[in-house]
Amino acid sequence: MDNKFKVKLGISIGDTNGIGPEVVIKTLADQRVLNFCTPVVYASANFLKQVKQALREEHFQFQVVDSAHALVPRKVNVVSCWEDELEVNPGNPTPASGKASLDSLLAACRDLKAGLLDGLVTAPINKDNIQSEDFRFPGHTEFLTSYFDAPESLMLLVSEGLRVATVTGHIPVKEVSSRLTEELLIRKMTILLDSLQKDFGIQKPRIALLGLNPHAGEQGLLGREEVEIIRPAVLHMKDRGHLVFGPYPADGFFGMRQFQQVDAVLSMYHDQGLIPFKTLAFESGVNYTAGLPIVRTSPDHGTAYDIAAKHKASETSFREALFLAYDIVKKRQEAAMPAV
Repeated sequence: MDNKFKVKLGISIGDTNGIGPEVVIKTLADQRVLNFCTPVVYASANFLKQVKQALREEHFQFQVVDSAHALVPRKVNVVSCWEDELEVNPGNPTPASGKASLDSLLAACRDLKAGLLDGLVTAPINKDNIQSEDFRFPGHTEFLTSYFDAPESLMLLVSEGLRVATVTGHIPVKEVSSRLTEELLIRKMTILLDSLQKDFGIQKPRIALLGLNPHAGEQGLLGREEVEIIRPAVLHMKDRGHLVFGPYPADGFFGMRQFQQVDAVLSMYHDQGLIPFKTLAFESGVNYTAGLPIVRTSPDHGTAYDIAAKHKASETSFREALFLAYDIVKKRQEAAMPAV
């Protein structure tokens, strides 16, 4: 990497009719961002000018470049991903906005895989209108896991000292129990422990597992998953010297703020982890995909069509996602440097 550049962070624009473009522009309007990273936005100049004008965000300035091979230091760089005039219809998902979000994501991922970027920050997509021959996945996490040839990944929600991961991701609740196995839990715990060490600098991480059933199954009275799957997986990891605890009843665990006693929490399914996380940290939360060979973060909110183009969207979560991507990239770069 050229030393004149700060950390190079690609930014996919998300659904163009959602709040993604707004939070990206609001974040990058603060020129202090350029002190620590070189942002590379994958969209189009005409589109960004339209959004900038609508937001009256005069501090947002950018440099159009032909490709990530020709980045300009200390500038917000824009790589064009589509040539057609994009019809902007804020608040309404359309096939065009879905295609634009996919074009942006694919272009950023290609450059990241080619080593032209150090990390990726993804603005929110619509999981329906992005579907195509190139994207047949429930969401970003599954797509990126496949694209970067990772055997497995882990959705990890982060806000300062609060970290909540999910064993299962974007699947129907009725399928959760049948998906849970001791082997799956062991793999997810291994990814989580490794990420806490490598990406967050925690030498001896402590993680807690939540039970699947009410009251963590009440010793099998309310369900057998804790007795037959979760507890054996915890004991397996304990036997190998890891600081792993549980399973805990999910309601009391968060109600009594026991999450403050560990470095991360592993929930069994999406909403079990994300509801308490977003209740505690919706404004500042970041979604990090652990287990990938690359660094990817995103804000923890969706497209929020109901407030698109109403100048109400907070950029806090996206800004935190940019900061976290930078922090993890730097940790990985420092760890890769030869010892003096």
